[in-house]
Amino acid sequence: MAVRGAGVTGIAAMLPRAGKPKDHTAMKGWQEDLLSALDGKPNEREMFEHIAVAARQLGFEHCAYGLRLPLPLSNPRTFLFNDYPAAWQRRYQEMDYLRRDSTVLRARRCQKPMVWSDEVFASAPGLWREAQDFGLKVGWAQSSLDANGLGGMLTLARGADPLTAQELAAKEMKMRWLVSVAHVAMSRSLAPRFAGTARSGLTEREIEVLKWTADGKTSGEISGILAVSENTVNFHVKNAVCKLQSANKTSAVVRAAMLGLLN
Repeated sequence: MAVRGAGVTGIAAMLPRAGKPKDHTAMKGWQEDLLSALDGKPNEREMFEHIAVAARQLGFEHCAYGLRLPLPLSNPRTFLFNDYPAAWQRRYQEMDYLRRDSTVLRARRCQKPMVWSDEVFASAPGLWREAQDFGLKVGWAQSSLDANGLGGMLTLARGADPLTAQELAAKEMKMRWLVSVAHVAMSRSLAPRFAGTARSGLTEREIEVLKWTADGKTSGEISGILAVSENTVNFHVKNAVCKLQSANKTSAVVRAAMLGLLN
């Protein structure tokens, strides 16, 4: 997958440092091969194909990656990529399973890895039965969330051979690292489409004013805190509303917070 404006070094710099397994040299070589494969790819589909190759190297027949943008709040946009059987892809879409998928709902609350089980799918047993009917019986997933509010989830799946504790011990470090690679690569490629409609370019003073607004302060109170005139505060608010393409200052504050601009 191509990461626009970021080569291998740029992607690697944003990833967590891997620990040191017994075969540290092999782990490092695997990481470098994956980063090299992702470098220079022109679109997300090609990026995903290389992630799918890495998934197969880890012993999984299929993989899926979803990226959820933080805006609009009423209906956040989601990008989905997978190499599941075509019939299952159609069924999943027809039934709008994304809204009921237990793994997706759990991933929004927790970034811990999960292994598919009856317990995990307790709230959607029908979906679980159908997935197994389509040959998706064993799975592992982990989500990620970055400072910009972009949420992603990588799922690795296959049709047989339960995921044992021994296999997890041997492969989970690579699996977790693949989650990080996928999120960095896909988000940096897809986010510009979203950022283009939510440009920020906020100044430090505009961000400061929005922070105090988020804390419930009025323009008059903020003018006293920052030792500037109330007109100056309103000027900064007006600029922030315009830059964030918001209807009013409340909307601007929410948008800025969801974009991670107030962190």
